[in-house]
Amino acid sequence: MIKLFRFLKPYRFTIAGILILILLQSLSELYLPTLMADIVDKGVVQNDIGYIWQIGGWMLLVAAAGVCVSVAASYWSAKVSSGFGKLLRSKVFSHVERFSLQEFDKFGSASLITRTTNDITQVQQVTMMMLRMVVMALMMCIGGIIMAVSKDAELSLVIVAVMPVLALAIYVIMSRSIPLFKAMQVKIDKLNLVLREGLAGIRVIRAFNRIEYEKKRFERANGDLTETAVRVNQIMATMMPVMMLVLNFSSIAIVWFGGLRIDSGHMQVGDLMAFIQYAMQIMFSLLMMSMMFVMIPRASASAVRIHDVLETAPVIEDAPQTEEANGVRGLIEFENVTFRYPGAEQPAVSDISFRVKPGEVTAIIGGTGSGKSTLLHLIPRFYDVDAGQIRIDGVDVRQLSQQDLRSKIGFVPQKAVLFTGTVADNIRFGKDDATDEEVRHAADVAQATEFITRMGEGFDSDISQGGTNVSGGQKQRLSIARALVRKPEIYLFDDSFSALDLKTDAKLRAALRSETRESAMLIVAQRVSTVMDADRIIVLEDGAIAGIGRHQELLETCSVYQEIVSSQLTEEEIA
Repeated sequence: MIKLFRFLKPYRFTIAGILILILLQSLSELYLPTLMADIVDKGVVQNDIGYIWQIGGWMLLVAAAGVCVSVAASYWSAKVSSGFGKLLRSKVFSHVERFSLQEFDKFGSASLITRTTNDITQVQQVTMMMLRMVVMALMMCIGGIIMAVSKDAELSLVIVAVMPVLALAIYVIMSRSIPLFKAMQVKIDKLNLVLREGLAGIRVIRAFNRIEYEKKRFERANGDLTETAVRVNQIMATMMPVMMLVLNFSSIAIVWFGGLRIDSGHMQVGDLMAFIQYAMQIMFSLLMMSMMFVMIPRASASAVRIHDVLETAPVIEDAPQTEEANGVRGLIEFENVTFRYPGAEQPAVSDISFRVKPGEVTAIIGGTGSGKSTLLHLIPRFYDVDAGQIRIDGVDVRQLSQQDLRSKIGFVPQKAVLFTGTVADNIRFGKDDATDEEVRHAADVAQATEFITRMGEGFDSDISQGGTNVSGGQKQRLSIARALVRKPEIYLFDDSFSALDLKTDAKLRAALRSETRESAMLIVAQRVSTVMDADRIIVLEDGAIAGIGRHQELLETCSVYQEIVSSQLTEEEIA
């Protein structure tokens, strides 16, 4: 957790001010018992009413000053801890945004959400408590010991005898609770994962009547977390009774031996009263610190998880220097490309070589798992190749900055993703400064204008989270419009026409031809009707190229393509 405190650097002067305020508060509280002892020994015993009023008034001023500095310290502590949490969340989020898909696969989205929310909240709360409780408890404990010794050094031996007992109790409780706190964070991850899957997949769950199964799955994860939380809280619940028991026995011992000291004339009544208060301050300081030990183990586990994210360097980084591109815009070249997913036994694609020129439409077709989508994901560097090269405009994509590379690309993913906002907002996701005319033109080409105008407020109609208020085909057309509005050099369509009927598919491809005549277009598709008019068709089988050519050429030369065509088209359509 100490490693995360480097993010408190912007607040170092504020923290110094907080420490000064807490010091003043501690001094005021340590001074009050001495004033009370003076009232008893010099005012009450000697029946000096004026002295009682004088010292009593001074006590009120000291108490009022202590309240003021306490409020100020609490305010600034809360402000610093909140700012620290905000800064930490921003750092984690911006760092995660740089992750490649490999890092996302490693951590999992559910865990990353938990680390950015729950874990940072734990650290933020402990930071505030450390600024207030730990620092004050430490000052009060040290100050209380000094003041108690100044009142009566021999009676202070009672406190010395109590300290090891408290330390042993705290150690036993913490040694049992820390592993459980660490386990709790992992189980929160699991619960978050089950909950997200259950909510995101609610349609599939209902369609297959798996509601009861998902309920039991959630109950298992929830019950596992609850069981661990109950166990750790049972352990922590013993702390307060143990502390209070030690505190009460300490008070009895102080009064007992203090009475003997008064009887022997070595101590006055007021000093004993002050000594009891200092002893209580010391004990309560230790109690406050022990309560912090309840929070610190869990926060430490959270801090380790946050630190793991921040210390994970993305596998895909920008090169120190980028080369200058040649005059060709939109040229894609694959040269002996091989790629294997992390942990996979076999490469997803092997020794792939082809070119896509500007103004050409290249289609990729093949069976499930043949590597079609993988090829597309390698172009914008969602993953990096293991061998070979992918060049854009003559430059290896690894020599281009990720921002420059992706600014050349209009990507339509296999699973259409929409964001909360309006229809226009979702289309402008491809180009922030797109005019209304550009947005409408992109929608026209994507064959989306018709259904948009039927929506309540047209382009200003709201899209719900995940686009649940539009159909699958409508999502795909909006995703295509989002790519079109940025007018990129390269279009990548990852099976982006699968939810469209054949008529809309044909109209869309015809519109795309005229719209993208100066750009390279790479289409992954399952339907032969979608790819048969392409300038070049690449047939993949088991991650390797089984054939390249036009539709008629492949019908004559590629057995894999012949099988795909015969499974989708009748003999009359093939002829």
